[in-house]
Amino acid sequence: MANLLRQGIFVLAALAALALSGCASMRGMGPDKAVYHINDSVNATAVMRNVGNHLSVDPTARIVIVSHAKGVDFLMEDAKDKNGNPYNIKVEELAAKGVTFDVCEITLKSRKLKKDQFIPEAKFVPSGVGELAKLQYREGYVYIKP
Repeated sequence: MANLLRQGIFVLAALAALALSGCASMRGMGPDKAVYHINDSVNATAVMRNVGNHLSVDPTARIVIVSHAKGVDFLMEDAKDKNGNPYNIKVEELAAKGVTFDVCEITLKSRKLKKDQFIPEAKFVPSGVGELAKLQYREGYVYIKP
């Protein structure tokens, strides 16, 4: 009886190890997923350059840029960087490569902004910070804050 119990425990341990190793190997399957965080549009040019570099070495990567607070400003109509260059051109290029641009609706409410003030590539999420947490925890995205 004791021998049978030992064998049962061994089989259960072996099955658990096999299941865990399968889960670990599944993590590396499929495209990389990264969420870039912008809470100040001063960084928008650098973030988009980083995203472009990321895609140049891994064109299959799934990338989301989540913006909130002053970070939403680069996605507004006619927004320009400190040198007077329009942001929308680079946003359009990245969106054509599958990059998603999320804008926090809490920011819109607190700053009294309207969705029609934003370029068409902007997608709206209930909470920027909530979206960051969801993408990282539930969907396995890595967090990048340049």
